[in-house]
Amino acid sequence: MAKTPGKNTSGRGQRDLKVKVKTARGRKNSSTRWLQRQLNDPYVKRAKAEGYRGRAAFKILELDDKFRFLVPGARVVDLGCAPGGWCQVAVARVNALGEKGGKAVGSVLGIDLQEVEPIAGAELHQLDFMEDDADEKVKDWLGGEADVVMSDMAAASSGHKQTDHLRIIALCETAAYFAFDVLTPGGTFVAKVLAGGAEGDLQKLLKQRFEKVANVKPPSSRSDSSEKFVVATGFRG
Repeated sequence: MAKTPGKNTSGRGQRDLKVKVKTARGRKNSSTRWLQRQLNDPYVKRAKAEGYRGRAAFKILELDDKFRFLVPGARVVDLGCAPGGWCQVAVARVNALGEKGGKAVGSVLGIDLQEVEPIAGAELHQLDFMEDDADEKVKDWLGGEADVVMSDMAAASSGHKQTDHLRIIALCETAAYFAFDVLTPGGTFVAKVLAGGAEGDLQKLLKQRFEKVANVKPPSSRSDSSEKFVVATGFRG
Protein backbone atom coordinates (compact mmCIF):
# COMPACT_ATOMS: atom_id res chain seq x y z
CA MET A 1 0.00 0.00 0.00
CA ALA A 2 1.30 3.43 -0.88
CA LYS A 3 2.39 5.70 2.00
CA THR A 4 0.32 8.75 2.76
CA PRO A 5 2.19 11.81 1.48
CA GLY A 6 3.79 13.88 4.24
CA LYS A 7 3.69 11.16 6.89
CA ASN A 8 6.93 10.09 8.56
CA THR A 9 6.41 6.40 9.31
CA SER A 10 10.08 5.55 9.92
CA GLY A 11 10.73 8.27 12.49
CA ARG A 12 7.33 8.37 14.17
CA GLY A 13 7.42 10.34 17.41
CA GLN A 14 10.69 12.12 16.71
CA ARG A 15 9.01 15.51 16.41
CA ASP A 16 7.72 15.06 19.98
CA LEU A 17 11.23 14.81 21.44
CA LYS A 18 11.76 18.57 21.49
CA VAL A 19 9.94 20.73 23.98
CA LYS A 20 8.12 23.63 22.37
CA VAL A 21 7.41 26.76 24.37
CA LYS A 22 4.43 28.95 23.56
CA THR A 23 4.91 32.69 23.62
CA ALA A 24 3.08 33.87 26.74
CA ARG A 25 1.48 37.28 27.01
CA GLY A 26 4.14 39.78 28.06
CA ARG A 27 7.06 37.46 27.28
CA LYS A 28 9.44 38.60 24.56
CA ASN A 29 10.16 36.30 21.63
CA SER A 30 13.84 36.26 22.62
CA SER A 31 12.89 35.02 26.10
CA THR A 32 10.75 32.30 24.59
CA ARG A 33 13.61 31.18 22.35
CA TRP A 34 16.02 31.15 25.33
CA LEU A 35 13.60 29.08 27.42
CA GLN A 36 13.02 26.61 24.61
CA ARG A 37 16.77 26.26 24.07
CA GLN A 38 17.30 25.64 27.78
CA LEU A 39 14.59 22.99 27.95
CA ASN A 40 16.07 21.15 24.98
CA ASP A 41 19.76 21.55 25.89
CA PRO A 42 21.34 18.14 26.71
CA TYR A 43 23.99 19.82 28.88
CA VAL A 44 21.31 21.50 30.99
CA LYS A 45 19.71 18.10 31.52
CA ARG A 46 23.07 16.50 32.35
CA ALA A 47 23.88 19.26 34.83
CA LYS A 48 20.65 18.60 36.69
CA ALA A 49 21.18 14.84 36.62
CA GLU A 50 24.79 15.07 37.85
CA GLY A 51 24.18 17.71 40.49
CA TYR A 52 26.01 20.65 38.90
CA ARG A 53 24.70 24.17 39.36
CA GLY A 54 24.78 24.94 35.66
CA ARG A 55 25.78 23.67 32.23
CA ALA A 56 28.98 25.76 32.41
CA ALA A 57 30.47 23.04 34.63
CA PHE A 58 31.01 20.93 31.52
CA LYS A 59 33.13 23.66 29.93
CA ILE A 60 35.75 23.52 32.67
CA LEU A 61 35.52 19.72 32.74
CA GLU A 62 36.30 19.56 29.03
CA LEU A 63 39.08 22.14 29.26
CA ASP A 64 40.69 20.25 32.13
CA ASP A 65 40.36 16.94 30.28
CA LYS A 66 42.47 18.51 27.54
CA PHE A 67 45.03 20.51 29.53
CA ARG A 68 45.11 18.79 32.97
CA PHE A 69 45.54 21.78 35.26
CA LEU A 70 43.09 20.74 38.01
CA VAL A 71 45.35 18.14 39.57
CA PRO A 72 45.15 16.76 43.13
CA GLY A 73 46.80 19.18 45.53
CA ALA A 74 46.34 22.29 43.35
CA ARG A 75 45.25 25.58 44.87
CA VAL A 76 42.54 27.12 42.70
CA VAL A 77 40.95 30.57 42.56
CA ASP A 78 37.63 30.91 40.72
CA LEU A 79 36.86 34.54 39.84
CA GLY A 80 33.18 35.41 39.52
CA CYS A 81 32.33 31.95 40.75
CA ALA A 82 28.51 32.24 40.96
CA PRO A 83 26.52 30.05 40.77
CA GLY A 84 29.35 27.64 41.59
CA GLY A 85 29.54 24.99 38.88
CA TRP A 86 33.25 25.55 38.20
CA CYS A 87 34.00 25.34 41.92
CA GLN A 88 32.13 22.03 42.11
CA VAL A 89 34.31 20.58 39.36
CA ALA A 90 37.51 21.95 40.90
CA VAL A 91 36.69 20.53 44.35
CA ALA A 92 36.43 17.03 42.95
CA ARG A 93 39.47 17.22 40.67
CA VAL A 94 41.96 18.80 43.10
CA ASN A 95 40.78 16.48 45.88
CA ALA A 96 39.72 19.35 48.14
CA LEU A 97 37.61 16.99 50.27
CA GLY A 98 40.42 14.44 50.60
CA GLU A 99 38.25 11.68 49.16
CA LYS A 100 40.97 10.33 46.86
CA GLY A 101 43.07 8.24 49.20
CA GLY A 102 46.81 8.69 48.81
CA LYS A 103 46.41 11.80 46.65
CA ALA A 104 47.43 15.33 47.64
CA VAL A 105 44.61 17.49 48.99
CA GLY A 106 44.01 20.75 47.14
CA SER A 107 41.96 23.83 47.91
CA VAL A 108 39.34 25.85 46.04
CA LEU A 109 38.64 29.51 46.68
CA GLY A 110 35.66 31.11 44.96
CA ILE A 111 35.06 34.84 44.97
CA ASP A 112 32.15 36.81 43.56
CA LEU A 113 30.40 40.17 43.93
CA GLN A 114 27.30 38.34 45.13
CA GLU A 115 26.85 35.82 47.91
CA VAL A 116 27.08 32.23 46.71
CA GLU A 117 25.39 29.23 48.29
CA PRO A 118 27.95 27.08 50.19
CA ILE A 119 29.78 24.33 48.31
CA ALA A 120 31.33 21.44 50.20
CA GLY A 121 35.12 21.61 49.87
CA ALA A 122 35.22 25.20 48.60
CA GLU A 123 35.87 28.42 50.51
CA LEU A 124 33.63 31.16 49.17
CA HIS A 125 34.00 34.91 49.71
CA GLN A 126 31.99 37.94 48.63
CA LEU A 127 34.69 40.18 47.16
CA ASP A 128 35.42 42.46 44.23
CA PHE A 129 38.67 41.13 42.78
CA MET A 130 39.39 44.61 41.42
CA GLU A 131 39.85 46.03 44.92
CA ASP A 132 43.39 47.24 45.62
CA ASP A 133 44.13 44.61 48.27
CA ALA A 134 42.13 41.75 46.76
CA ASP A 135 45.26 39.85 45.69
CA GLU A 136 46.68 39.94 49.23
CA LYS A 137 43.37 38.78 50.70
CA VAL A 138 43.24 35.87 48.26
CA LYS A 139 46.80 34.75 49.02
CA ASP A 140 46.07 35.01 52.72
CA TRP A 141 42.94 32.87 52.39
CA LEU A 142 44.84 30.34 50.26
CA GLY A 143 47.83 30.27 52.54
CA GLY A 144 50.11 31.07 49.61
CA GLU A 145 50.07 31.53 45.86
CA ALA A 146 47.59 29.89 43.51
CA ASP A 147 48.32 27.15 40.99
CA VAL A 148 45.26 28.02 38.90
CA VAL A 149 43.24 31.19 38.37
CA MET A 150 40.11 30.63 36.32
CA SER A 151 37.27 32.87 35.21
CA ASP A 152 33.98 32.31 33.45
CA MET A 153 33.01 35.96 33.94
CA ALA A 154 31.21 37.97 31.31
CA ALA A 155 30.41 41.68 31.35
CA ALA A 156 26.74 42.61 31.37
CA SER A 157 25.37 42.53 27.84
CA SER A 158 24.60 45.85 26.15
CA GLY A 159 22.99 44.21 23.13
CA HIS A 160 25.70 45.65 20.89
CA LYS A 161 28.06 42.90 19.76
CA GLN A 162 31.22 44.99 19.34
CA THR A 163 30.71 46.80 22.64
CA ASP A 164 30.15 43.51 24.47
CA HIS A 165 33.29 42.08 22.89
CA LEU A 166 35.40 45.01 24.08
CA ARG A 167 33.92 44.81 27.56
CA ILE A 168 34.65 41.13 28.05
CA ILE A 169 38.19 41.51 26.68
CA ALA A 170 38.78 44.34 29.16
CA LEU A 171 37.39 42.17 31.97
CA CYS A 172 39.61 39.28 30.92
CA GLU A 173 42.69 41.53 30.85
CA THR A 174 41.89 42.72 34.37
CA ALA A 175 41.54 39.10 35.50
CA ALA A 176 44.88 38.32 33.85
CA TYR A 177 46.66 41.09 35.77
CA PHE A 178 45.08 39.75 38.96
CA ALA A 179 46.41 36.30 38.06
CA PHE A 180 49.93 37.73 37.62
CA ASP A 181 49.75 38.88 41.25
CA VAL A 182 48.57 35.61 42.79
CA LEU A 183 49.89 32.78 40.58
CA THR A 184 52.87 30.67 41.46
CA PRO A 185 55.52 30.07 38.76
CA GLY A 186 54.30 27.32 36.44
CA GLY A 187 50.66 28.20 37.15
CA THR A 188 47.68 28.30 34.79
CA PHE A 189 45.21 31.02 33.80
CA VAL A 190 41.87 30.08 32.19
CA ALA A 191 39.32 32.67 31.09
CA LYS A 192 36.36 33.18 28.81
CA VAL A 193 36.69 35.63 25.93
CA LEU A 194 34.55 36.48 22.91
CA ALA A 195 35.87 36.08 19.39
CA GLY A 196 35.76 39.40 17.61
CA GLY A 197 39.17 40.72 16.67
CA ALA A 198 40.08 42.91 19.65
CA GLU A 199 41.83 40.25 21.69
CA GLY A 200 45.27 40.73 20.09
CA ASP A 201 46.66 42.77 22.99
CA LEU A 202 45.42 40.18 25.48
CA GLN A 203 47.08 37.37 23.52
CA LYS A 204 50.33 39.31 23.34
CA LEU A 205 50.23 40.00 27.07
CA LEU A 206 49.65 36.36 27.95
CA LYS A 207 52.35 35.09 25.62
CA GLN A 208 54.84 37.34 27.41
CA ARG A 209 53.93 35.88 30.80
CA PHE A 210 53.18 32.21 30.00
CA GLU A 211 55.04 29.48 28.16
CA LYS A 212 51.99 28.34 26.17
CA VAL A 213 48.73 30.06 25.25
CA ALA A 214 45.87 28.13 23.61
CA ASN A 215 42.44 29.26 22.43
CA VAL A 216 39.75 26.62 22.68
CA LYS A 217 36.02 26.27 22.13
CA PRO A 218 34.95 23.26 24.22
CA PRO A 219 32.21 20.97 22.86
CA SER A 220 29.72 22.13 25.52
CA SER A 221 30.01 25.75 24.34
CA ARG A 222 26.97 26.44 22.20
CA SER A 223 27.72 26.50 18.48
CA ASP A 224 25.88 29.80 18.02
CA SER A 225 27.95 31.49 20.75
CA SER A 226 31.07 33.52 19.98
CA GLU A 227 32.64 32.56 23.28
CA LYS A 228 35.93 30.74 23.49
CA PHE A 229 38.41 30.13 26.28
CA VAL A 230 42.02 31.09 26.59
CA VAL A 231 44.19 28.59 28.49
CA ALA A 232 47.60 29.96 29.44
CA THR A 233 49.99 27.48 31.07
CA GLY A 234 53.48 27.72 32.51
CA PHE A 235 53.37 31.11 34.25
CA ARG A 236 56.83 32.65 34.11
CA GLY A 237 56.41 34.55 37.38
